[in-house]
Amino acid sequence: MPVETVSSTAARQAKQKRKSHSLSIRRTNSTEQDRSGLQREMLESQDSKLPLSLRTNLMDLFSQIEREFENLYIENLELRREIETLNDRLAAEGQTFEGADLAKGALKSKASHSTSQLSQKLKTTYKASTSKIVSSFKATTSRATCQLVREYAGHRDGIWDLSVSRTQPVVLGTASADHTAMLWSIETGKCLLKYLGHQGSVNSIKFHPTDQMALTAASGDQTAHIWRYAVQLPTPPPVSDPSQQGPCEDDVDFSDKDEADGELEAPSECPSVRVASTTLRSHQGVVIAADWLVGGKQVVTASWDRAANLYDVETSELVHSLTAGHDQELSHCCTHPTQRLVVTSSRDTTFRLWDFRDPSIHSVNVFQGHTDTVTSAVFTVGDNVVSGSDDRTVKVWDLKNMRSPIATIRTDSAVNRISVSVNQKIVALPHDNRQVRLFDMSGVRLARLPRSNRQGHRRMVCCSTWCEDNTSCNLFTCGFDRQAIGWNINIPALLQEK
Repeated sequence: MPVETVSSTAARQAKQKRKSHSLSIRRTNSTEQDRSGLQREMLESQDSKLPLSLRTNLMDLFSQIEREFENLYIENLELRREIETLNDRLAAEGQTFEGADLAKGALKSKASHSTSQLSQKLKTTYKASTSKIVSSFKATTSRATCQLVREYAGHRDGIWDLSVSRTQPVVLGTASADHTAMLWSIETGKCLLKYLGHQGSVNSIKFHPTDQMALTAASGDQTAHIWRYAVQLPTPPPVSDPSQQGPCEDDVDFSDKDEADGELEAPSECPSVRVASTTLRSHQGVVIAADWLVGGKQVVTASWDRAANLYDVETSELVHSLTAGHDQELSHCCTHPTQRLVVTSSRDTTFRLWDFRDPSIHSVNVFQGHTDTVTSAVFTVGDNVVSGSDDRTVKVWDLKNMRSPIATIRTDSAVNRISVSVNQKIVALPHDNRQVRLFDMSGVRLARLPRSNRQGHRRMVCCSTWCEDNTSCNLFTCGFDRQAIGWNINIPALLQEK
């Protein structure tokens, strides 16, 4: 065949190849355009029931997704080219040695050396980043004792909140989703009184600082109730010596079985109160929490209507509504033990400090640092606030510096309503995963309460509260296994100093 014919044939084949490649590209682009057009037609069709604004947003989202895939595809191609270049370079270096086996050995030696260096860097980084965790593990090997003393069973649904009275006789109060609140003898575990005045889940219970009055908040009736009680304590049984117990079972969890499916033993018949002495109304949503201000003449309530209300107890009138601030539902409220300060927690990932020390100025400060619902924020004796969140962290804040926490505790489960020991300065963390952990104010883990198939909570733990003056039970927890538990916690001073 003549040379000209061969060259013209090759040129024609190359031209056809380029043409087919160009056609395939146009077909691909056309296919993508058709697909986008089809999506657009589906969204813009007259039969679509979607609003125009929603259709426009969907179109924009489809376009963004398409651009993201294109960028990822381009980055993938670039990475492949870099890998091929690196392989070629390594292969070229291998050719400088004599023989293919030597080249392979050199490449293997280099790869082994690089892997060794990377492994050493990872080990160094891992050791540096986990030093604090390791130190906290060592702290738990001390002689901390955590003894389960008594169980308080009788509610027919989960227990949201619990509190200990501040006046004599000292009793334990529980607020339950079964629409009731109960008062219990701490020493015997028997129900002393049942409050039946609410028309929905009772979400909170707090005792008056000096009188025999309780403050409860509920969901269904969107109110908070103040009711009086009078109880007579039974003779307590003998209590075993907590010092005879072994160290806290920090890592024992013999069973993950849910064992609260059966009915718990109902309490014996006890007196009941059906009518509140004072009813606080004004919220437009669920009242999730309530607390007494110092002195007991005013109370504050927190609601899902995004407001916290301040009431006068004697007149039951609304004094002030804290409506400016939170963007979502409130989850908790707490008052300072000695000052007219209130802190409110919210699902908007913040908690806010309200200052009522000056009647003419109701200043508010915002604390930002969590990434999920702030389930509770509580005051300590000093100028600190401790906050817990669904983002699995607990943070300690200084009221004089709100920009960043002074300590952060990271856990493996969402944290519910926390409490801080006044005397020992220990934070008790109730978790969604049925665990209760104890930390000091610097973030060092001290202990985990025993939880096995024989003792401990079998559902989500909702709340914890300390009772400093009781010799047998100084910590109480409650959960959705429909029971409250009294614990004896003994943390040596030496361990707390560590």
